[in-house]
Amino acid sequence: MVEEIAQEPTVAQRMWRLFEPVHAVTYFAPASLALWADAGLRGYWRGYFASRTAPLGPVGPGPVVGAFFGFAPAMVARALPALWERISAEKALALRLDSARAGLGPLVAGINPDDLAELAALLRSAAERVPVAGRVLGAANAALPWPGDPLATIWQAATVLREHRGDGHVAALVTAGLDGPESLVWRVGLGGTDRAFYQQIRGWTDHEWDAAADRLRARGWLDAAGTPSAAARAAALDLEATTDRLASPPWDDLGPQAVKRAAALLTPLARAAAEVLIWPNPAGVPDPRTSSA
Repeated sequence: MVEEIAQEPTVAQRMWRLFEPVHAVTYFAPASLALWADAGLRGYWRGYFASRTAPLGPVGPGPVVGAFFGFAPAMVARALPALWERISAEKALALRLDSARAGLGPLVAGINPDDLAELAALLRSAAERVPVAGRVLGAANAALPWPGDPLATIWQAATVLREHRGDGHVAALVTAGLDGPESLVWRVGLGGTDRAFYQQIRGWTDHEWDAAADRLRARGWLDAAGTPSAAARAAALDLEATTDRLASPPWDDLGPQAVKRAAALLTPLARAAAEVLIWPNPAGVPDPRTSSA
């Protein structure tokens, strides 16, 4: 998701910029991470894969490599299926809601509880409108029962919406003819972060990374220095437009006034969530504290 070359953001992208940080809190807030460690999933990636994979059930690495797209198969296989010997998928589903409450709780201390309840209802309404055909992670999350409290509902709705959008983004990448490492090499070339960062968090070896760069050069999308060509930049804009178009149905159905209200209520929570995230963010979302929604 290439913010650096994006044009005027669509409604779908403006909403992503707000709900993505709320979803991502559970990957970075110390209180959230502590719950996974206390459950026996020490080491950051066990908790990460347990949280994102739990809606799919106790699967092995194959479906996760396909659905997550950008992770090296060897990295996924180090976590799965072994982590299911430490925690059940059912317990992981409950624990990720607890981790959301633990991470978001301190961030909403100054927000009116009535506003949180209204936001929960609006985001749930949007999440219940996502089309799920062909959206593996979006569909798996949309099928889960809703929690009974506003804070966990906000997080679960944000999670449905971001996984739905992510499924569409993967579809756009596949349609553009890109594989996992190629998409990361391309992103680094377009700016925003460096190679070492993405290699570390996605697990690709130097050989795999260099081979992906060679494929992009052969396609005419990178020059010898790794700089994207004009064709590659145009393709990036098209890819982002496709991602936004595929993510737009729930917002179109919700209607402009409800979307505007949801954005207003979500903005202070997104900015508070940004305080516990890392920047640049691995998902490519811009910092809501410094960008307009």
